[in-house]
Amino acid sequence: MNEVASSVATLKISSVQAVALAFVTYYLGVWIKSKVALLQKLSLPAAVIGGLPFAFFLSVLRGLGILQVTFDNSLSTVALLAFFTTVGMMASLKLVKYGGIALVFFWIISTIVGFAQNLIGMGIAGAMGIDPHYGILAGAVSLMGGLGTSAAFGPYFETTYGIQGSTSVAITAATFGMVAALVLGGPFGEWILNKYNIDPANKPAGADKPDAVDLTVLEEEEHSDARGVIKASAFVFLAIGIGSVVSAYLGQLITLPAYIGAMLIAAVIRNIGDFSGMYKVQGGGLNIVAEVALTVYVTMAINSLNLYELIHLALPLFIILVAQTVFMLVVAWLVYFRIFGKNYESMMLAVGAIGFAMGATANGLANMQAIGDKHGHAPRAWLIVSLVGAFLIDFTNAIIITWMGAW
Repeated sequence: MNEVASSVATLKISSVQAVALAFVTYYLGVWIKSKVALLQKLSLPAAVIGGLPFAFFLSVLRGLGILQVTFDNSLSTVALLAFFTTVGMMASLKLVKYGGIALVFFWIISTIVGFAQNLIGMGIAGAMGIDPHYGILAGAVSLMGGLGTSAAFGPYFETTYGIQGSTSVAITAATFGMVAALVLGGPFGEWILNKYNIDPANKPAGADKPDAVDLTVLEEEEHSDARGVIKASAFVFLAIGIGSVVSAYLGQLITLPAYIGAMLIAAVIRNIGDFSGMYKVQGGGLNIVAEVALTVYVTMAINSLNLYELIHLALPLFIILVAQTVFMLVVAWLVYFRIFGKNYESMMLAVGAIGFAMGATANGLANMQAIGDKHGHAPRAWLIVSLVGAFLIDFTNAIIITWMGAW
């Protein structure tokens, strides 16, 4: 860490040091979360709990003119590509078949909701006199996309459109959405049950036992041992290497994030294995690669946030996010719940949609788990929310964000 003389003292964090610091703040978040019951209830990621206070502290130092810390986050690009490649590795067509036509409709509706989130954000941003791109960052980037997409598209909006503080806006909005979804999801589900006098035992045919299909795709080939991790890493980096060529070609046709090519190749690799039976990609090793990559990338992004850049955006960002929250509750009630049958399973789909469309699939599943523990679970709804929220939506959401960003 070298200090450079200037009007404001500058501390430069190298790429290796940035990775090391990411693990320090991550485990700080783990420790804080273990001590605060409310944080455990809200299911906030340790990266957020440890990284945001650190970023706030550095922003205060910068705002007071005491110290400016700059990060070399070049290694985070590798973690970014690795994480979104693991998402592509989960895109099994057999799993889509397992979810049935309801999964396809849920995916389409969620894609439209992401489009509407951008329209709402852009409309309010424009009306308040700020760049409409901030509305996209507080729309599908942070809400439908979550922390991973926020950390990916933040730098993209800064370099492509010159939007100052893009990453800070997106990650702050994603954090707001995650908290709001967890606070409102459960009560919303209970309100639906009471308002429509829904009997939890009254589930549509197949809700508990989907049609019989080949479920070997769900079986894990190996446990989370060294061999499993090495094999998963080999598949991931093979997809990244080939995907870089695909991304370069697609980049001549349309502006897309760098990880899209790797995601597409990863999906191809996964499905060749699923349908040919020559190899399996899924397993504990792939889960470990995904978790490590996401933890490193998101924590590095949060640590380097310039939160002081949000001062002039505080009121517009707050208004956009409140509007997005109201919109999501209305859509969950009038669209998800009604289209899927106005029954117990459709209520579960609506509750799950509130979670993943406002920042994190895990939060949607947490809300569904809480209601399921009390009234009974809906396995097919759980599967649909997991598949769409965890990876299918990332494909269409990236296209929508890139397309609307160019408006």
